[in-house]
Amino acid sequence: MPGGTRTGTDSYQATDVAYPGPVDRPRRLRTTPAMRRLVAQTRLHPADLVLPVFVRDGISEPAPISSMPGVLQHTPDSLVEAAREAIDLGVGGIMVFGVPRDVDKDAVGSAGLAPYGVLNAALRRLRDELGDETVLMSDLCLDEFTDHGHCGVLDDAGRVDNDATLQVYAQMAVAQARAGAHVVGPSGMMDGQVAVVRAALDAAGHQDVAVLAYTAKYASAAYGPFREAVASTLKGDRSTYQQDPANRTESLRELRLDLAQGADLVMVKPALPYLDVLADVAAVADVPVAAYQVSGEYLMIEAAAANGWLDRDRMVLETLTSIRRAGAQLILTYYAVHAARLLGGRVGA
Repeated sequence: MPGGTRTGTDSYQATDVAYPGPVDRPRRLRTTPAMRRLVAQTRLHPADLVLPVFVRDGISEPAPISSMPGVLQHTPDSLVEAAREAIDLGVGGIMVFGVPRDVDKDAVGSAGLAPYGVLNAALRRLRDELGDETVLMSDLCLDEFTDHGHCGVLDDAGRVDNDATLQVYAQMAVAQARAGAHVVGPSGMMDGQVAVVRAALDAAGHQDVAVLAYTAKYASAAYGPFREAVASTLKGDRSTYQQDPANRTESLRELRLDLAQGADLVMVKPALPYLDVLADVAAVADVPVAAYQVSGEYLMIEAAAANGWLDRDRMVLETLTSIRRAGAQLILTYYAVHAARLLGGRVGA
């Protein structure tokens, strides 16, 4: 029989004395599912999740998005149905994106301000139907509504004019609040956007409408499928206003500015490629921190699962748990409904 003696905590030297085994056994806390649940340090709940949804003008039936299997461009009716399904499963909120007709797009995104434009009409319908049963969030940006596809107004040289864009954001915020949004999400990464939006909301009597600041939004290749979802007309990229993927610490500068300007919640986007940034932000923010698992992250899981390369359900929960573990209190994800089913044991229901 092999034997040995200890020469350190767990080191071993061959002798004729039987090795009694390691003193420390971390596996004791992994022995059963019940034990693992008991000692889990990170817990994921449907209320932590926010479902992004798209409502498209001029369609009579929900339209599939080819690069995002299982995600739809909704009609107003199917949007309400999707929202009710999410609520029934305990999903915490809904983020609404509008997709106008091409003919309604212009250089300044005026369709985003129209009280009965596609986004504001959808917000009004959802608030009328659902009241306060969920947290209704709205995307506050111009990219869906401009004919050039940028998140702001362009100057004579074709560059995004920061300060001119802020004036449009102010009007857009008030329009969305009047339509029923509980939370507006300025996502264009314009300097000063939170301050302008907060001031506009307060001046219009919407002090209770919260501002979700897209604090660290990176110029990422992972937004590709989203461009199809909102029928984007963008030529070029958004590197002059979204953050450089090479940079980390400037996110803390953006955070400091957003908090000083009155942000009620802050967000990092995308999520998985920027978990280090998410952890940095969560370590110092004194408001709830969100992260957005974006369209490209969703597509990578779907494509790999479709090829049989990984277990889709396990990967969904693992990625969402990792985002939560890195510090996100809430997660925007296209998997919100599916994950809620998984967490509630209702897959296939």
